[in-house]
Amino acid sequence: MAARWLTKEQQRSWRAYIEAVRLLQEALDAQLQADADMPHAYYEILVRLSEAPQRRLRMTELATGTQSSRSRVSHAVSRLEERGWVRREPCASDRRGLLAVLTDDGYAALAAAAPGHVAQVRATVIDPLSREQLQALADASAAIAAAIRDLTHPDSGG
Repeated sequence: MAARWLTKEQQRSWRAYIEAVRLLQEALDAQLQADADMPHAYYEILVRLSEAPQRRLRMTELATGTQSSRSRVSHAVSRLEERGWVRREPCASDRRGLLAVLTDDGYAALAAAAPGHVAQVRATVIDPLSREQLQALADASAAIAAAIRDLTHPDSGG
């Protein structure tokens, strides 16, 4: 199959997107490290747990939700356990399964980190864009995510 090369306009859009994603990840991580002494990946785990019923998720669900490998999530949860922010519990419905549980200290750490994180998200993504640009960003992001899901999980039904 012959390559379908990008046009100049497509190349410009692609490179701008890649640069924005890289800079955004760096900015979010730097802010959380400086203000809350945690990487963005840990913040994402705390958020997922805070939004889960009874602030607990199976480790496999946590890996899927954060789009990380099970080993990466297990390592991160170990670091969060050391801080007293998360604990592991056996899963009552599956003896082999483990649950990650957000502790009260973990919830407090998340609550303390959230205002600075939201301010960074506003400063880097929300405030620079018009309402129309924000809607276009949401639409474009959803289309990209759907295309990726279709390519990586073609049997999932979309």
